[in-house]
Amino acid sequence: MTTTTTGLAVAERLADAVIALRQRTLPAALRARAEELLIDVSGLCVAARHNDYIKALIASVDAGGGCTALGHAQTFRAEDAAMINGTAAHGEDFDDTFEGGPVHSSAVVVPAVLAACERFNLDGRAALTGIIAGVETLCRLCFVMPKAIHKAGFHPTSVLGSMASTVAVSAALGLDRKQMVDALGTAGSMSSGIIEYLAEGAWTKRLHAGWAARIGVHAARIGAQRFLGPRTVFEGTHGLFNGFARTGAGDFEAMLRGFGEEWHMLKLTFKPYATGTMNQPYIDCALRLAQKGFQAEDVESVLCETAEGYVHRLWDPLASKHKPANDYAAKFSAPFNIAVAFVTGGGGLEAFSEKTVRDPRILALAGKVNYVVDPNNPYPRAYTGHVKMTLKDGRVFEERQPHIRGGVNDPLSRDDIECKFRGNVAFGGWGEQQASQFLQFARGVFDGPLDFSPYRG
Repeated sequence: MTTTTTGLAVAERLADAVIALRQRTLPAALRARAEELLIDVSGLCVAARHNDYIKALIASVDAGGGCTALGHAQTFRAEDAAMINGTAAHGEDFDDTFEGGPVHSSAVVVPAVLAACERFNLDGRAALTGIIAGVETLCRLCFVMPKAIHKAGFHPTSVLGSMASTVAVSAALGLDRKQMVDALGTAGSMSSGIIEYLAEGAWTKRLHAGWAARIGVHAARIGAQRFLGPRTVFEGTHGLFNGFARTGAGDFEAMLRGFGEEWHMLKLTFKPYATGTMNQPYIDCALRLAQKGFQAEDVESVLCETAEGYVHRLWDPLASKHKPANDYAAKFSAPFNIAVAFVTGGGGLEAFSEKTVRDPRILALAGKVNYVVDPNNPYPRAYTGHVKMTLKDGRVFEERQPHIRGGVNDPLSRDDIECKFRGNVAFGGWGEQQASQFLQFARGVFDGPLDFSPYRG
């Protein structure tokens, strides 16, 4: 049973709302946000381009095909370029997040749209429409059954991202209602993404955004050929939410209401730290505590209040969170995040490395961190942090963070986002001139032809 009462399937109503966007003049704020997402994603793609997981992914596919993987000289088929860029953009967990999910939208949608636009010689206007349609859809899909997909053991970015990227590419390609509905029906059978990566820090979460981007490109191309997909892919007895959230009792009206009028993509959070969404406020607390004048060795114990929904991702099993298996597992350990921020004074790309994850001083502090569940925590409406450190001399220092920095309550400015971009591309080996050239390109990217060839090296 769903809350929809019209004779149209959810996918049909969504398709109608997306098609209507193509006939409208979109608000300037949406274009500005799309530019920011493109800048953020591109910087992250370059930052990760030399990492082992990107090298492995590139080695798994055939080069050639004309589409760009940012920062790489060789070109690829559209589906492969989308997958490589999406994986790189999400690989260090430094990409944007939506607090109502959490989901990571731009790492899925932007690579899918850019690949499709390159492949079919579409212009910047088509790309802009696709990015806006896809990102807004992914934000809104979070409202159907909050927390349920995560609780069932799946990654919402992957499961819901495949549907949003399909919407995005369908919008860019100009598909009609029937084609888009067929594409969504096909994408529902392609969706996937288990969260067993949490056990040992495996790389599969990195792939989730890239795989969802790949699905969007391919599913839209299949739908364009009128390959029949199920209309009730979202709400059906055997549909997406029954499969991945284990219930069909979703609020689909919350997803559809106000589409094209109220813009949730304007509420996205740009991360200041290269780690999981839920850890961001804890890092802010730890950094403020580090300014109090005591050292890690002075700490007797650390206690954090947390949300019940955080526990199986950030806290349990506590022994493995105290001593993460590798640098990637460290990103999903609240104890490590708190400790590395306190000891090093930062939470950027360099904070999560094989060196820091073996640092005895960081691990000693992480081993002192424990948690208690706050039943009144507002997650997923807001992401909060709390760290209380008790020193060996009996003094107690405590910090709270009521919201995630970089979000609607404390947003990053365009200058902040461009500064983050410059740092990321420098990490990946681009010089200042190439960084400035790309930022200038991003300011006019949606006004004419798309040409990413200067950014393949």
